[in-house]
Amino acid sequence: MRLAFKLLHTRYRVNDLERSVRFYREILGLDEIRRHKSPRGSELVFLKAPESEETIELCCFPDSGPVQVQPDLTHLAFQVDSLEAFGQHIAQHGVRFSDGPHLKPDGSGIAFVDAPEGYEIELIQRGPSSPA
Repeated sequence: MRLAFKLLHTRYRVNDLERSVRFYREILGLDEIRRHKSPRGSELVFLKAPESEETIELCCFPDSGPVQVQPDLTHLAFQVDSLEAFGQHIAQHGVRFSDGPHLKPDGSGIAFVDAPEGYEIELIQRGPSSPA
């Protein structure tokens, strides 16, 4: 018997589905893979980073009450080619880093940006000799 062997998706519940979808598409560059309504009435949108297999499921289910994300509860991490270029991109959309960027001498670094519901997004820039 095989146990859990592949991560398929991670769900984040949101208050404003369309605002969150715009953020993940326009700010992060994710592709919308599909959307549908669950049997219990949740609105679901699945998004994927171009070079990843796993998806992110954004879920809007107002009947369960408003989403209130606690600080430092969870985050998603994405690799970017350049934190500087990413910072310029998000600035064009009126978004700023919430922390960083923090660069190391080897060219690697991290920065954070907050998604609309308060979920934290970590951006990782690998240095030339950084492990993948």
